[in-house]
Amino acid sequence: MSYKIIGRYIKDLNFNIPNPKTFFLLSKNISNYKINLDIKSNQVNEKIVEVQTTLKLTPTKNDFENIETKIIYSAVIELEKKITDKNEIEKVILIKVPTDIYPELRKIFVFIFESSGFKDIKISKQVDFEKLYNLNKTQ
Repeated sequence: MSYKIIGRYIKDLNFNIPNPKTFFLLSKNISNYKINLDIKSNQVNEKIVEVQTTLKLTPTKNDFENIETKIIYSAVIELEKKITDKNEIEKVILIKVPTDIYPELRKIFVFIFESSGFKDIKISKQVDFEKLYNLNKTQ
């Protein structure tokens, strides 16, 4: 393994249902939202990198009152000294770390919905981060 996760935590969490009407209509309108994933990184020092994976629901239409849901899950990783290839580091940050932490990120996000009374929330159990990486590379 070319890295190890030395810490993980919720960096930011936003779950806002603005009013009762939106709450009651959410089950009907949940299909009007799509799941967005975003990955960013911050170099802490030569070997330490913070990888922030964001999961949020965004509306596909704007003709109804929106909920705001977003979680940023941060993983602090330590890179092995022998990694010097920029492409390898990029793959660790954009594929390997998100693949490792996604199950926990999803579990937290689903828990928040279920704890708010939404039992039918459907969020993919797996995400092919390598496929997403390759798609972004070709664009």
